[in-house]
Amino acid sequence: MTKPLSLQNADLEQSLPTIASSLSYTQGFSPHYYYSPKRRSAISDVRRTFCLFVTFDLLFISLLWIIELNTSQNLKDSLREEIINYDFKTSFFDIFVLAFFRFSVLLLGYAVLRIQHWWVIAISTFVSSIFLIMKVIFSQLLSKGAFGYLLPIVSFVLAWLETWFLDFKVLPQEAEEEQWYLAAQEAVARGPLLYSGALSDGQFYSPPESAAGSDDSDDELLGKRALTDEEREYVRQGKVAMEVMEQIFAQEETWVFERCTEFGDTIYSLEMPYYGKAQDLWVFLFVYLFCLQALLQCAPEIIYQEMILQPEKMVLWNKTLLSCQILQRVDDNTSVSYDVAAGAAGGVVSPRDFVNVRRIERRRDRYISSGMATIHSSRPPTSRYVRAENGPGGFIALRCPNNPNLCTLFWILNTDLKGRLPRYLINQSLAATMTEFVFHLRRRVMEVTAKS
Repeated sequence: MTKPLSLQNADLEQSLPTIASSLSYTQGFSPHYYYSPKRRSAISDVRRTFCLFVTFDLLFISLLWIIELNTSQNLKDSLREEIINYDFKTSFFDIFVLAFFRFSVLLLGYAVLRIQHWWVIAISTFVSSIFLIMKVIFSQLLSKGAFGYLLPIVSFVLAWLETWFLDFKVLPQEAEEEQWYLAAQEAVARGPLLYSGALSDGQFYSPPESAAGSDDSDDELLGKRALTDEEREYVRQGKVAMEVMEQIFAQEETWVFERCTEFGDTIYSLEMPYYGKAQDLWVFLFVYLFCLQALLQCAPEIIYQEMILQPEKMVLWNKTLLSCQILQRVDDNTSVSYDVAAGAAGGVVSPRDFVNVRRIERRRDRYISSGMATIHSSRPPTSRYVRAENGPGGFIALRCPNNPNLCTLFWILNTDLKGRLPRYLINQSLAATMTEFVFHLRRRVMEVTAKS
């Protein structure tokens, strides 16, 4: 069993400063490292997938043509008839040549020359479309049975699928990565650190500093007005979420390593026993949790300002979130929010909506945002989204004492997506969502620091 890096408070304070200070001036956590010339010289994953699809186009058309050759007579005689005695009106050989033309032109343009424009595939698709239309109009293939219909249609569809994939997937994604690379190069050019100095706590609004295990009453903390019974319940739920999340965070020996991303972020899992209700019966359940750990080149105040303090603005840069609305602010530490998460697993997992109670606390070395599912009269479940539920979880932005320009972000994800989804699909979509979120967060950090 692999354990996460120093989840106990004492270990965090002892080990993270050392690690952070030793890595902050190296390529290990530099944006330039992740987009180094060696890495950028390799073909991108999405372009490689496109090249594989182009190869599949040629092989599939070849397979269909060979099957057609064997339907009428032996292969040798059929090849002589199709190639040596080629006839535009009756031969399928030119459709195979057309597929080879697409294969050669597209791989030359997008795999060898790495062209970043659509004009190559525009020529390929235009030539394929015109030729196939003329072939169908002036040939006699339609009288030769099923293959007379199948080969032209398949060739036409594959050519346009390649155009769609390049124009809507390959080029936009590579353009987005190029913009991030340029931002990273600009950050590197400014120096090894993203900031020239530590940010002052006075630059940001912060909730009252909370001591762990404090028993102060809510009225004393507010000092302004008495809470209603409903508000007291929200505060209680927020404190429960905070307490449970801290217990989860401290269970170092029970975390199981799942994966490590190319950016050095680590995802762990945990199965926790829970005694709760299922279908009106009290049963002993197991809750499956995920925890993500990421080292970020920014002060924790940046994470607090962009992610914890202004959750409504996260939709501007976080593509895993469709909507976020604060329904009620109970006190300086507690609020109720309505969130809509984007679909996952290629649309297999539809968007989910959540109603959560949030609690924010500031400690000496960290900012904490915890939360869990609750009920609010203004947002009952609707048929538009599947209403999912979050168990106790949240974010911890941990300050590095020896380097104010580094922090470690922990995200404890404890959610029930509802619906009839297989466990493996849920785990895959949640882990992918966490990875994508940190991707967008890093880019947002670069944008914010570039303006500072």
